[in-house]
Amino acid sequence: MTTPFPFTAVVGQDDLRLALLLNAVSPAVGGVLVRGEKGTAKSTAVRALSALLPEVAVVPGCRFSCDPAAPDPACPDGPHEVGPGAGRPARMVELPVGASEDRLVGALDIERALAEGVKAFEPGLLADAHRGILYVDEVNLLHDHLVDLLLDAAAMGASYVEREGVSVRHAARFLLVGTMNPEEGELRPQLLDRFGLTVEVAASREPDQRVEVVRRRLAYDDDPDGFATRWADEESAVRARIIAARALLPSVRLGDGALRQIAATCAAFEVDGMRADIVMARTATALAAWAGRTDVLAEDVRQAALLALPHRRRRNPFDAPGLDENKLDETLEEFAEQEQGPEDDDPGPDGPGGGGGQQPPESDSDGPQGGDTGARPEAGESGEPQPSGSGEQQPVRASEPFRAKVLSVPGIGEGAAGRRSRARTEHGRTTGARRPQGALTKLHLAATVQAAAPHQRARGRSGRGLVVRRDDLRQATREGREGNLVLFVVDASGSMAARQRMSAVKGAVLSLLLDAYQRRDKVGLVTFRGSAADVALPPTSSVDAAAVRLESLPTGGRTPLAAGLLKAHDVLRVERMRDPARRALVVVVTDGRATGGPEPVALAGRAARLFAADGVASVVVDCESGPVRLGLAGQLAGELEGTAVTLDELRADSIAGLVKDVQRRAA
Repeated sequence: MTTPFPFTAVVGQDDLRLALLLNAVSPAVGGVLVRGEKGTAKSTAVRALSALLPEVAVVPGCRFSCDPAAPDPACPDGPHEVGPGAGRPARMVELPVGASEDRLVGALDIERALAEGVKAFEPGLLADAHRGILYVDEVNLLHDHLVDLLLDAAAMGASYVEREGVSVRHAARFLLVGTMNPEEGELRPQLLDRFGLTVEVAASREPDQRVEVVRRRLAYDDDPDGFATRWADEESAVRARIIAARALLPSVRLGDGALRQIAATCAAFEVDGMRADIVMARTATALAAWAGRTDVLAEDVRQAALLALPHRRRRNPFDAPGLDENKLDETLEEFAEQEQGPEDDDPGPDGPGGGGGQQPPESDSDGPQGGDTGARPEAGESGEPQPSGSGEQQPVRASEPFRAKVLSVPGIGEGAAGRRSRARTEHGRTTGARRPQGALTKLHLAATVQAAAPHQRARGRSGRGLVVRRDDLRQATREGREGNLVLFVVDASGSMAARQRMSAVKGAVLSLLLDAYQRRDKVGLVTFRGSAADVALPPTSSVDAAAVRLESLPTGGRTPLAAGLLKAHDVLRVERMRDPARRALVVVVTDGRATGGPEPVALAGRAARLFAADGVASVVVDCESGPVRLGLAGQLAGELEGTAVTLDELRADSIAGLVKDVQRRAA
């Protein structure tokens, strides 16, 4: 077994180490989500924590690590008698990103359950992690249903396994730690809320600290055991402090004043629900115990807020998590003064809860600087006066996003789990049965019984049990939803450059990005303007990265529509080799005009027909405005064999924006 890197030898990362230690003192805090760039000791610190945890006493031979002083009465290996147990180190169990549901929660022997009526249960990772640490590296890449199972078990302290009427329950209380790189995609807000604390980590920019990191890592790699021995005293001191803090924790007093500060802070930052208040209270109590105190102070409340609130504050999904520390200090001081009594006059209307904490929205200068005359013909390729030269416009801000209608790929796919298009999945409604290909994961009971029934006499059945063999088993086929690759192809030419129009276009694309974020899609962004097309963002799970690129998108120049379509076709070709199961939805945002080069309209039509030949689902968002409309975007949709919608029709609450699938035109 490899000697872990000592926890006390980790350089810097004070917030990360504190958050982990507080959970070691009080597992009720609810775990830690560690966000940060790669190579910042996230995994190293988590793995090192397990060596600091005190030994746990377990019932000998129990696969579910029951406490001998209070064994679980529902333990599948029980019942156990109260008595002395055996000690063992606390475990740290890692959940791989590609783990199956059965690997996480455990699996039943279906054949024995049907034939013999016994609950032959093979424990999963949740059972292994009971009374220890469950570590999920890259938690944002886990499938949603696994994350749901994981967090439900963490919240209830138990895992339930249900298989066609046969059920097993066992205790599953563990310290949940997840790490993620935000560049690879975000967790859903409701899942973020289930982690007690969150920490942002980044590599130090101080040369001396970076030198020390390298020096210690090289020393550890050369001699792991010797390096650990040199840090043994520090490790023992921290381990003893954790034990002392655990013993002191029940004696810590959380006074009314601290509770009022906690409640006021959560209200000031407009967090949803009451979980934040509870987590802050538990964290502040653990901080006091860690410091060796029996009273919670204002400094504990402040530190608890910095750890428990950044991922919970009400925000746009594309905003980075964070907390305004000045606002936090003002709130704490305000309520500290209330507890001590007013020093001046009675509180006026600007007192607590008066709404002074919320910052007014930033004013912006996106209004027309020289007057907006609307879009003009291609002659100038511009919607407002432009400087000489390339005619490039400065980026404009997106208009307010809205709830977009659902666009989905027709047919049934087999891609990664998501929330957009129909697909054959491991979860969802049962639609039929088939012979299992590999291990059986979802039994179709009726089909299995039907397959086994005709052979009972030949198999010598004599009792009540059904004689079931491997060939009789049937896998349930289920239909759910998949995530798609949504590739945006955005016209940034001069014909789109009118400030109001481009602002509306960016607002529409941002709305579709928000929708893609919620439906667990990958996204990509191709833009075209001037004489060429660019891949502004290769396909990625980080939807917020697409929003950032969109915000800085300049406009101006001619409209190389064919170049944009051909570039998008190349992106899809490469992505199809990387992820062949993920189906694509191409969203072309343009007014349909094509200029530049010989026969630009005909060339664009030929490029569009490549998508139709490959069967790629597409939708054209028609951005044409003004009293005279040429209908070019509709013609482009016809060449793509896709659907055309206007900006207004893209809104889910518009009359024309009813939810419907992208439909192919009949050949």
